[in-house]
Amino acid sequence: MQRLGPGLVTGAADDDPSGIATYSQTGAQFGTGLMWTLVLCYPLMVAVQLASARVGRVTGKGLATSIKKIMPRWLIIALVALLFVANTINVGADLAAMGEATALVVPFSKHIYTAAFAIVSLLLQLHVPYHRYSSWLKWLTLVLLTYVALLFMVKIDWSETLSGLFIPRIDGREGITTVVAIFGTTISPYLFFWQAAQEVEELDQNEEREPLTRNGEQAPDAFNRIRWDTFAGMAVSNIVALAIILGTAATLHHAGKTDIQSAADAANALKPVAGNLAFLIFCLGIVGTGLLAVPVLAGSSAYAVCEIGGWSASLEAKPKHAKVFYLVIALGVVLSIAIDWSPVSPMKALFWSAVLNGIAAVPVLVGLMIVVARKEIMQQFVGSLSLRAFGWLATVVMAAAVAAMAATSF
Repeated sequence: MQRLGPGLVTGAADDDPSGIATYSQTGAQFGTGLMWTLVLCYPLMVAVQLASARVGRVTGKGLATSIKKIMPRWLIIALVALLFVANTINVGADLAAMGEATALVVPFSKHIYTAAFAIVSLLLQLHVPYHRYSSWLKWLTLVLLTYVALLFMVKIDWSETLSGLFIPRIDGREGITTVVAIFGTTISPYLFFWQAAQEVEELDQNEEREPLTRNGEQAPDAFNRIRWDTFAGMAVSNIVALAIILGTAATLHHAGKTDIQSAADAANALKPVAGNLAFLIFCLGIVGTGLLAVPVLAGSSAYAVCEIGGWSASLEAKPKHAKVFYLVIALGVVLSIAIDWSPVSPMKALFWSAVLNGIAAVPVLVGLMIVVARKEIMQQFVGSLSLRAFGWLATVVMAAAVAAMAATSF
């Protein structure tokens, strides 16, 4: 675990409760038919996150700081505003799913549980220093193994699984919408900002490390660590996503339970089909991944806002030394509680979160790929040809996903 850090936490946070809801709905509705999307996503995710980490490690600055050098200020402010709104909606949906899952196991008000999780997460971010908090987040990724364990409790049709993994097919308009949702929840802008910011945090906490623009001799070891970390982190993300799709395909889809509206809904539907243990494991996973994802979502918004405004941004700093940073985090969490009490359904909220993320992702990816190839910013550490090729391919795929989402929605 020593060589793993920002990439592992970023990948694990990608499997948040809203992601679990998307993957559960995919497995329940389409069986194993859309598993190929995650095979396609893996190299694209790796390229984008490698580029994000590279920018942070080379420059010693967050992603927004670098992108604002090549984009109009009004555009980067608009993108960060979209990021904040989308992340806040996502945090609200994740907290609601955690509250609902807990209420299924220990009956009580799901709204109270939701508020409690929000307050605990906020207090941890406010009062626990980064070096300790990041270690907790890293170990918390182990909760994702619960979804892999689920596969040992159900009967898997392996020939059907292999077909779903390697033979692309899309069934109708709903299939297109689901593919777009998978791409949207897997390649999200908040992950780019978070991983770059965590590379900067790692620099700040290790006196021997310097930005590579100042000390290029550290480059071989730094890039080797980033590669291991990112390849492993994105692999964890995709393996868990595949396990959720496969588990719900083998149980809910085969039992004819195809209408899943939330992660907690999937857990509840599993109970009569796969038994109490599978139900409890699924609920534990929702709560654990939520505790991991909420600080990543809220933190990425705060990093981006502060980088644009030139304010101090660090989870290691005490609140009085990074007031704007922690204010943005607190605002996002408080507003997310309000979303839980609003009449807006969680699935509708997640839909609009996906729309906003999709809109923001394409220009952010364009900015990222320009930055990672710009010698004035990266000096001799510009991204390799293969990194840039896969990064631009991810940009094209996300642009196509946004276009498909617009076409199927309107």
